[in-house]
Amino acid sequence: MPTKEEVLQQVIESGSLPTLSTVASKLINITGKEETTIHDITKLIAQDVSLSSKVLKVVNSSFYNFPNEVGTIQQAVAILGTNAVRSLVLSFSFLNMERPLHGKGFNYERFWEESLAAAVASKLIMAKVSDADPEEVFTVSLLQNLGKLILACAFRESYDQLLLEADGSEEKLLQLEDERIGANHAYIGSEAAKQWKFPESLAVPIEYHHNPDSYPHPNSEMFTEICVVHLAALLSNMLYSGKPIEYYAPFRQRAQKMFKLEGKVIDEILEEANTEVTRAADYFGLNIGGTSSIPELLQGANIELSLLNMSYEQMNRELVQAKIQLEKLTAELEEKNTYLEGIANLDGLTEIYNHRYFQEALDKEINRSIRHDTELSLVLADIDGFKRFNDFHGHQTGDYVLREVARLCSDLIREYDLVARYGGEEFVFVLPETALDEALVVAEKIRAAIEQHPLRLGEDDYRVTVSFGVAGFCSDSKPVMKKSELIERADKALYSAKKKGRNRVEAYVEKSGWFGRPK
Repeated sequence: MPTKEEVLQQVIESGSLPTLSTVASKLINITGKEETTIHDITKLIAQDVSLSSKVLKVVNSSFYNFPNEVGTIQQAVAILGTNAVRSLVLSFSFLNMERPLHGKGFNYERFWEESLAAAVASKLIMAKVSDADPEEVFTVSLLQNLGKLILACAFRESYDQLLLEADGSEEKLLQLEDERIGANHAYIGSEAAKQWKFPESLAVPIEYHHNPDSYPHPNSEMFTEICVVHLAALLSNMLYSGKPIEYYAPFRQRAQKMFKLEGKVIDEILEEANTEVTRAADYFGLNIGGTSSIPELLQGANIELSLLNMSYEQMNRELVQAKIQLEKLTAELEEKNTYLEGIANLDGLTEIYNHRYFQEALDKEINRSIRHDTELSLVLADIDGFKRFNDFHGHQTGDYVLREVARLCSDLIREYDLVARYGGEEFVFVLPETALDEALVVAEKIRAAIEQHPLRLGEDDYRVTVSFGVAGFCSDSKPVMKKSELIERADKALYSAKKKGRNRVEAYVEKSGWFGRPK
């Protein structure tokens, strides 16, 4: 029996590794570099006109639900951020790969459907368990079973036999792969991701997602990602395996054990899954048709089992009960959706406004500024060295710092100003009727307050500093400044503050260059 390394080498030499598009390969490389700018990413994606069009289609769909149309890739990168755009490009590259030859037992189209279902499910689950960026788990879940595709292409007929013997059981398939081939699809998929130069945060979870307990660092962020991908795979199997009951109990049990999710939260995930998958399939060009919800699939499976030993009268009663139960589930879902709409605008960790609400609010303030010919300023803020702080003091302390900084910022702005969590350790302020020089004073006041404020957690005191980038919107400029340009200017000013030593305020001044903090 060959070693798994020898199997990997055989697979590579057979040419069975799929090939990413040139744009996707280069994008992975440049997004890992600190010096990469929005302009660099925009220029790269714009080389592929078809890809650019597909990305803009999804950005302007209800998948992101932005109020105004995003017209250029530059705007998309500025609004969504690097991770989200990278996720979209990789998704299109993966879902539109050239269909390789494979054996008769491997259903290629179903493979793409299940992959996309797992990716969508991972975002739903991540939203319930963590404030971390969901884009990485989306990409990992999309690629989690890449190894199956590779082994099906490399070993064809023999792999068809393994699929037949496994009969839909992932655990049995992994065992057969190790016994008959010498390496399982989780290992092969992870190594393929490394061949594509993926970062560890994408490659490692592919290897461990079938068995999270085997990952050696159970208290890390990576472990959280692995567990989310694991649950997303179970949910995808509920939708597509034809055996939803076999995966339902493990999903609930592991969701409760891994993340202590309450039953009502688990129900929300299960009820939303098929709708979100169907929508996403349309955006990414997959025609999967309407799919039943998981509650409907489970009820259908239970009814089929019961029919074997039912009289006609029993059958009729059960069908009536099933209809009543389904109507009850529908009513409960409507009630939960109403509740979710009420909290949809808030960031779960800091309890200030979230990124989506900020985008909508900035659109409104820009339009109001144009109508009334008033000034408007935008401030981007980033906690200095937060990743190192998190790594050294732990994520619980990091979460506390984010909440405290958000509280301080909220206390120091006017009632009609807006502060929101832009993403990660970044915050954004919208200051209506505020000139650039006034916004600099506000930013400096907030910067000094944070620098001087002791952050006490338990017996320990902590100090953090924040860098600020300020940009102004001019309502009478010709042509009228776009929202993405305003955000980009504030981002450039923030980059300048970081470059000049951090813990300072910088502004973007058109034609005049940069200037520093106010005296």
